[in-house]
Amino acid sequence: MPLLAIDLGGTKLAFAVFSQKGDLLCEEKINLDKRKGAEVGRLISETVAANLATQKDKGEEIEAIGISVPGIYHKNEGTVWAPNIEGWENYHLLKEIGSVAGNIPVIIDSDRTCYILGEWWMGVAQNCSDAIFLAVGTGIGAGILTGGKILRGANDIAGAIGWMALERPFQHHYKDTGCFESRASGEGIPKMARKILSEKKEYDGLMKTKSLNTLTALDVFEAYEKEDAIAKEVLRHCIELWGMAVANLISLFNPEKIIFGGGVFGPAVKFIPDIKREALKWAQPVSMQHVAIETSALGTRAGLYGAACMARKNFKT
Repeated sequence: MPLLAIDLGGTKLAFAVFSQKGDLLCEEKINLDKRKGAEVGRLISETVAANLATQKDKGEEIEAIGISVPGIYHKNEGTVWAPNIEGWENYHLLKEIGSVAGNIPVIIDSDRTCYILGEWWMGVAQNCSDAIFLAVGTGIGAGILTGGKILRGANDIAGAIGWMALERPFQHHYKDTGCFESRASGEGIPKMARKILSEKKEYDGLMKTKSLNTLTALDVFEAYEKEDAIAKEVLRHCIELWGMAVANLISLFNPEKIIFGGGVFGPAVKFIPDIKREALKWAQPVSMQHVAIETSALGTRAGLYGAACMARKNFKT
């Protein structure tokens, strides 16, 4: 019986049907198009209902549904806190999906948990008992596998490393997304570029032609490829922060692997050697010698594979 996997991001909804062995049978993506609150919930429930109907028409029945969400899932309440989706401070997602899923089991967890599970099941963390997925997309989070188990913390919040304190002094805007995320995520990169652009009045480079309001991380990466001075400054700063974060994770958890993924990695994959050199300056030296720093084998599908992994019969994290 197939498994339905759903991966909700800050800007898109991806869904796929998998076999029990991990074969990807079909896949589709839908842009959120500025949907918020209950609109996002309805989109997910409609997607679930449509997939259940499609599989039924094929003579198949979905065995279980796994859902990856960009934030914190409170299992006891069935609610989601997702800072990058307006109106999802305490959204009752399990109830929403349960209304269309009927008796089909629904398993929900954070995207960072799903990323590391996906890599453990079908990616570069296979046969690992200690590995970390460092997801850099709209936000930043870490899925942490330690001793063969997912690290969850007392309130299922472990791995929210967007709040890792990497610079001082404290800035008030760190309260919303954290120091690390506000500077080195898909949202943080253009935010930093806008700040520098507003300060350097004499600058007349490539990004001067872009609207500050619509500047994206992709614009910064494209400008970097053309030797733009501000783009180089922004991404050099990001490399330092990514390297410091890696060093902290290595020193704390002594993992076998740290895996970079998310939409930013992507275009930032070429910086992995630079990130490793930066981490070498800061990390516990013995642990640093034994860790592999790699990119995701599953790319943007890591969350889908992880959601499918959760949905498999008898799977326990």
